Amino acid sequence: MICEGIGPTRQLLGQREISVAEYTEAVLSRIRQVDPELGAFLAVAGDEALRPAELADARIRAVGPAAWREQPLLGITVAVKDLIQTRDLPTTRGSRLPNRRARVDPPAVARLRAAGAIVVGKTTTSEYGWSASTVSQVAGPTRNPWNPERTAGGSSGGSAAAVAAGLCSAALGTDGAGSIRIPAAFCGVVGYKPSFGRVPYVPAGADRLSHVGPLARTVSDARELAEVLAGPHRQDPDSGLAAAPPPERRSLRIGWIEFPGTSTEVRRVSEHLWPVLTGQGHRLARLATPFRDPYPALVDILAATEAAGTTPADEATGDPGRLAVAAYGRRLTGAAVIRAEQIRLALRVRLRELMEHYDLLAMATVPIEPFDVAAIGPDWATRPADLLWLAWSPASYPFNLTGQPALSLPAGATRSGLPVGLQLVGPVGGDDLVLAAAQRIEAELGPYPAAPERVSERMV
Repeated sequence: MICEGIGPTRQLLGQREISVAEYTEAVLSRIRQVDPELGAFLAVAGDEALRPAELADARIRAVGPAAWREQPLLGITVAVKDLIQTRDLPTTRGSRLPNRRARVDPPAVARLRAAGAIVVGKTTTSEYGWSASTVSQVAGPTRNPWNPERTAGGSSGGSAAAVAAGLCSAALGTDGAGSIRIPAAFCGVVGYKPSFGRVPYVPAGADRLSHVGPLARTVSDARELAEVLAGPHRQDPDSGLAAAPPPERRSLRIGWIEFPGTSTEVRRVSEHLWPVLTGQGHRLARLATPFRDPYPALVDILAATEAAGTTPADEATGDPGRLAVAAYGRRLTGAAVIRAEQIRLALRVRLRELMEHYDLLAMATVPIEPFDVAAIGPDWATRPADLLWLAWSPASYPFNLTGQPALSLPAGATRSGLPVGLQLVGPVGGDDLVLAAAQRIEAELGPYPAAPERVSERMV
């Protein structure tokens, strides 16, 4: 059974065409059948999913359609990235190193379950999410559902591939430098990084880069999930950001940015959206990249973070690429890290000034097509010691440094059939504006199709 979006699944269950338990069992069976070729899941639920499904059926029998008023995600199947702890399924964080974190649900997972969602498995990631691919030492690389020789992206690649292949209705990911939006663009699904602090991230990271957010088939599904996820939590001192009211106009000022290194095919697909945007009454202005590339600062912040979380005992079993980044981090001085933070502050000031002139920024989510499935980046960025492991995605990481909301939605496909994403970026707190604009675009383009039925059908 291919998982549809939240609305169709809710309708299917509400009409009693199938019970939640039967539906969940069918989803689990399809994961077990399809995923060995795809590599999206690291752990697949059994009774952990069937028990809450049976309870959902009992609730539906007791109160009927009112069950969904109380629990809007009742019976909806979701997957959780392996970086995020779960109380009933193992969490490896993509690593052979021991995971010493408590085996409890963090707020994001707990809120999904409270809304009735059923967790069907844990999805693959790179070790600690260090690279924007899904290559690790605990599982094979996650294949792109549209071309199994290409990467699904990362580090939430397992979540994106699972949604694209119809193995769950939605998934949770994390995004510290593009890790939700990159795989969403590569796999042809919606990936939403909320404003920093809108969704609690537990345990909170000292780098203050990472966001929890949904991956889904449609913008409306991502929006519904985000409403469940949002809100303060005592374990994340940065959480609780209030949403900014959207402007009371449908004609928006949009700044269009093309980042260096954009391929001809990505440009062709993304610029196809210009008449869509102008046809909706938006005013577009083409901008030269309006800020200096903050990549060196990002590298220093990430490397210092990896160094702080890595011990000599990790050397034997840790991912060599991540360890190379951590080794650089140990060589950094405190002054270098403070300089990186100064660059972050200057970027936040610059983007705040820019957003006084534009309601949204728009761009291709990733300027290149998906690369080889076993690689961490294109050919020129595959040596971790060169510190270029994220440099190929310059449209993603700046907005982690600033904490702005950013969403990738499918814009179309290259001539080789690989998806291309359009990214919309709003001001901090402007999540509703980003989501509303994305919904209008999606309504005109139509939902992106599901990936091929079986990965083996596209194996070379």
